[in-house]
Amino acid sequence: MDLLSGTYIFAVLLACVVFQSGAQEKNYTIREEMPENVLVGDLLKDLNLSRIPDKSLKSPMQFKLVYKTGDVPLVRIEEDTGEIFTTGARIDREKLCAGISTDTQCFYEVEVAVLPDEIFRLVKIRFLIEDINDNAPLFPTTVINISIPEHSAINSIYVLPAAIDPDVGINGVQNYHLITSQNVFGLNVTETPEGDKMPQLIVQKELDREEKDTYVMKVKVEDGGSPQRSSTAILQVSVTDINDNHPVFKEEEIEVSIPENAPVGTSVTQLHATDADIGENARIHFYFSNLVSNTAKRLFHLNATTGLITIKEPLDREESPSHKLLVLASDGGSTPAKAMVLVNVTDVNDNVPSIDIRYIINPTNGTVVLSENAPLNTKIALITVTDKDADHNGRVTCFTELDIPFRLRPVFSNQFLLETASFLDYESTKEYAIKLQATDAGQPPLNESSMLFIKLKDENDNAPVFTQSFVSLSVPENNFPGIQLTKVSAKDADSGPNGEISYLLGTDAPPEFDLDPRTGMLTAVKKLDREKQETYLFTVLAKDNGEPPLTSNVSVFLSVIDQNDNSPVFTHNEYNFYVPESLAKHGTVGLITVSDPDYGENSAVTLSIVDMNDYFTIDSETGVIQPNISFDREKQESYTFYVKAEDGGRVSRSSSAKVTINVVDVNDNKPVFIVPPSNYSYELVLPSTNPDTEVFKVIAVDNDTGMNAELRYSIVGGNTKDLFEIDEVTGNITLKEKCVVTDLGLHRLLVKAQDLGQPDSLFSVVIVNLFVNESVTNATLINELVHKNIESPVTQNIEIADTSSPISDYVKILVAILSGIITVIVAIFIAAVVRCHQAPHLKAAQKNKQNSEWATPNPENRQMIMMKKKKKKKKHSPKNLMLKCVTIEETKTDDVDNDGNSVTLDLPIDLEEQTMGKYSWSTTPTTFKPDSPDLARHYRSSSPQPAFQIQPETPLNSKHHIIQELPLDNTFVACDSISKCSSSSSDAYSVSDCNYPVTTFEAPVSVHARPVDIWIHLSLVEDENKITTVLGKLDAE
Repeated sequence: MDLLSGTYIFAVLLACVVFQSGAQEKNYTIREEMPENVLVGDLLKDLNLSRIPDKSLKSPMQFKLVYKTGDVPLVRIEEDTGEIFTTGARIDREKLCAGISTDTQCFYEVEVAVLPDEIFRLVKIRFLIEDINDNAPLFPTTVINISIPEHSAINSIYVLPAAIDPDVGINGVQNYHLITSQNVFGLNVTETPEGDKMPQLIVQKELDREEKDTYVMKVKVEDGGSPQRSSTAILQVSVTDINDNHPVFKEEEIEVSIPENAPVGTSVTQLHATDADIGENARIHFYFSNLVSNTAKRLFHLNATTGLITIKEPLDREESPSHKLLVLASDGGSTPAKAMVLVNVTDVNDNVPSIDIRYIINPTNGTVVLSENAPLNTKIALITVTDKDADHNGRVTCFTELDIPFRLRPVFSNQFLLETASFLDYESTKEYAIKLQATDAGQPPLNESSMLFIKLKDENDNAPVFTQSFVSLSVPENNFPGIQLTKVSAKDADSGPNGEISYLLGTDAPPEFDLDPRTGMLTAVKKLDREKQETYLFTVLAKDNGEPPLTSNVSVFLSVIDQNDNSPVFTHNEYNFYVPESLAKHGTVGLITVSDPDYGENSAVTLSIVDMNDYFTIDSETGVIQPNISFDREKQESYTFYVKAEDGGRVSRSSSAKVTINVVDVNDNKPVFIVPPSNYSYELVLPSTNPDTEVFKVIAVDNDTGMNAELRYSIVGGNTKDLFEIDEVTGNITLKEKCVVTDLGLHRLLVKAQDLGQPDSLFSVVIVNLFVNESVTNATLINELVHKNIESPVTQNIEIADTSSPISDYVKILVAILSGIITVIVAIFIAAVVRCHQAPHLKAAQKNKQNSEWATPNPENRQMIMMKKKKKKKKHSPKNLMLKCVTIEETKTDDVDNDGNSVTLDLPIDLEEQTMGKYSWSTTPTTFKPDSPDLARHYRSSSPQPAFQIQPETPLNSKHHIIQELPLDNTFVACDSISKCSSSSSDAYSVSDCNYPVTTFEAPVSVHARPVDIWIHLSLVEDENKITTVLGKLDAE
């Protein structure tokens, strides 16, 4: 167990040494007699070296075959690709492996060094030489003589000499044949324990010497190669008298050991054989079998009579450590006795170690030329030390002298790499004679030494060194071109051309400088300007004339000293400042910026105002201009003066700039809306209108100018359903999406117009009423709703939502209609009674009336306004017009969605002459059809409610009132297509002039699940005169 552990540890250590040394092994197989330039292998691929990128190596990868000087290698290797090819040298297995037993494989070994040093590895390549059938088997002699007794029994066996074939395996001897045997003899083939084929002659018939004493035949031997090779020999059999006893060896196998230094004549062994016969038949003859090698026959002598084996020539264990001697003992008969003698040659320390130097760097005249710049671990040669002795006598150590920059590094067993151990210096030592010593472990030890010469090649390994590590200097600007600035110098430790130095400017040097390549004088070839460049930092190079040249550099820092050669510079030649007339005294008008490219006192600038009254002051350092006056744009719109800038140089320089201060007005005008003219106008939008269609355009103007007059429009309120959008620049209001049924009704948009004034912008707002419906059939109600809701928050559209079911809605509508019919009947009755009692008064009033009458709401009372009755007209005149003003209110106290909003509309009932005299009425407009009445005029009123103009003499187009059913969810408010709504003011209290055609009044009906106020408007016709009656609200459930 300890032996196995020790062997394992030794194998591991050996593997580690081989791995760390960069050693590898690779096996290939080649056939003998292979022609030249046959590809055997590819080391680059087989060793996975293709993964190493070439760009990471200092030099390209190289493969170098390492072999002993004078040897002719059987293979060659392409140095750049690592491909292995055969050479013209003959590959003869029988010659390469002579003396090796036929059952042992034959190898040929070479070493390959992989360069450069950063990837160095030593590869041992072992080529297994495959045998080919290039040798024919041969008998020891061409004529074989054998004697057979005449009384030999049938099937008696007699051994024949075996043929020898240098080839091995199937290419060796495989079979024997007997030719022309005459059926007397046969041939049998047996195999020895060593694997040799032995021919045996067999007697097949009785022999009679008196009848025939000699038989001549041919024996043929064949191998198993392809193509098969063979040879023949003549077999001559002699029939002899009876010899019935065969010799017998006392020992058939004998093993002896003898030292290799035994002298010639030393006895090896004594063979003993006996024969029971007497006389000549008992005389024994000893001889070597033809299977014994020629080497053994040369080294040993066998006494044919005594059987004593002695040493004939000196033995050499290193040449052959053992010999097999097959000895035959014959009494003249056909069957000799056999004995095998195995002679083991023991080792003695009789061989000195040998040193084999295989150069990796090819020598020149026996000397290796090595650059002094060779890096550490540069491989020079592969040293192989061998000792033919065995065991301790064959263990060899190799070493060199200690005080040299080289060392031996072990790679394989008994192989070392000679490499550099430290940096080389040609200036200190130019050449080395390295003594390699090899010593074995025998007693006494034997030594061998060999010399290896290395000569160093001088290299340009010293770069120039500047005497200064950094060069700093100062030069005044505006210098004369060509002025000498400084001189740089460097030294080079090399000699000869390697020590000659030339100077040059680095690539970063500006064109303002030049350098003498021989003297190193630095000059300024151009005038320097500190304002363009204050400092220069560049490099100066020193280069020697070596191959390749070496360079070094030093940094030069040059500072340009300032001169007062620049005047102060304003950022602008002329400054224009705009200040509001409201700027306070000593406020900031603006800032004057000035600079001076010079440095220090030459750039210290002082500012002042030239030839100007004390209107303005300027800070001499910061350049801030402040007024000492209050501005009045109406008195003076601008001020102009000059500002002077003067530097602090010894001879000062100055410059000036023009300053203009413009007094500008402030943003003090709000935008004014032109379209819509007031908050009471509205626009019809058809439900079929397509999205992105313009439905209305808002127009506003601003009396300011510039940015103060640029306006931006936006919707800031209303538009609860997000149905409309406005273009912020043009004011176009467009429909965002297609209208649905729930969108029908009046939509209120709060539109804002804001200017872009600075610093604070101003704005105005207007209400835009958009009525979504198919037509306008009840303009009066629309205007009433617009006026009543003018003061309500613009958050909800004028609509009444109903969440009741359709069945309950129809029931409520039916109830409301019935209630309305009853109310109409009662109203007709009341009107008839009133007419009867007031007919005289109405006739008198009709007589004194003009073509039109006016009713104006009382500004102080939002309740009902009563007009006093007029006198009756003549009997046959048209019936008098009765006007009553009824206050109509819609109050939703229970609806949480209404936010408590209420709508109130006051209409005149009685006209008073006193009231009529308070206003100056204009004539009726002529922009409408002749048969259409002018119901209102454009005028401004202080009342928040509009005034109405009613012409009693306008005939009605129909004598029947018209009731239009509206959708349950919305309250419709519309204008007739022939009506025109306009206003002269956009404020919340402007009066809307609307022309109301009296052809129809719609009766809007709103039905809810809870009690609500029902509004009914009817038109009555009596005696061809129109009487408009507004009836009070009815409470419907």
